[in-house]
Amino acid sequence: MRALTVTPGRPGSLEVADVPDPTPAPGELLVEGIALGVCGTDREIARGEYGWPPPGAQRLVLGHESLGRVRQAPDGSGFAVDDLVTGVVRRPDPVPCGACARGEFDMCRNGRYTERGIKELDGYGSQQWCVPTEYVVRVDAALQRVGMLIEPTSVVAKAWEQIDRVGGRSWFEPRTVLVTGAGPIGLLAALIGVQRGLDTHVLDRVTDGPKPKLVRDLGATYHHEDVDAVAMALQPDIVIEATGAAAVVFAVLQQTSAYGVTCLTGVSPAGRHIQVDAGAVNREIVLENDVVIGSVNANLNHYRQAADALARADVGWLEALITRRVRLDDALKAFDDDGSDIKVVIDL
Repeated sequence: MRALTVTPGRPGSLEVADVPDPTPAPGELLVEGIALGVCGTDREIARGEYGWPPPGAQRLVLGHESLGRVRQAPDGSGFAVDDLVTGVVRRPDPVPCGACARGEFDMCRNGRYTERGIKELDGYGSQQWCVPTEYVVRVDAALQRVGMLIEPTSVVAKAWEQIDRVGGRSWFEPRTVLVTGAGPIGLLAALIGVQRGLDTHVLDRVTDGPKPKLVRDLGATYHHEDVDAVAMALQPDIVIEATGAAAVVFAVLQQTSAYGVTCLTGVSPAGRHIQVDAGAVNREIVLENDVVIGSVNANLNHYRQAADALARADVGWLEALITRRVRLDDALKAFDDDGSDIKVVIDL
């Protein structure tokens, strides 16, 4: 079969290659790969910035935003041939730490977890793949063209769950959410905000292209003005920060409502310096009981929440998030990034 592979740590090693067909172990599904979403993590691995192949191997099958169709299922597994499924990315560490032992492997404490297509496990970027039945989620049949969006949606489902937990320290009835960044994570975070009945606002830099319309079609409000002005006017109860831009992060931290919760989902690059009035930021957080949290990855419950959220969404809106599709043989084109795409998908 054909698969998208890379030698981690070696720039320019990304290629579509022949690899052996997989054989499911006991308790595993055999899945025909349908499509694979491409994200910033995949591009970073392709550039040689990080990534770890399986033990004893040199190359890694890339890809973690999966969608496939079951071709073989163990008896009593609850899955059947032709079911649409998506595979969970992370696996718990072998120790396991306390969090992993309780199914919260997204919160692993010792860093010994593994991840499909990223760290020590081959990914889902192949024409067939196998997955243990406890690390796969069924996808609604209506999502057959967009089901690969469940993985990024699981990341924001976790972020919303963490916001709820933090807000539960006291009375918490948020009305307004500001999402900074209108990439896939930001737009999917806004989708859930609208589904929750919140007054949802999205801030991004662009003034044309698909992003403003996608936000408006959700019933949310799109902004492209200065972040300080937007945040000051809104005084949001919740901020979901999806840019990783340091200037945006510190701007929103100072402009939430009292008891505001800011959830950081974007990863900031190191080595860039900005001037920040740290005292003012600290004063704001302390005197208003604000909270800043980071959130990354997802566990099985978050995948299920994501599958439910997408099943309730307008499929046409979800399809509009996918701005480009390429065939597997042309998969390297999916890694060309001129900033105009929202989500690129490889058809397997």
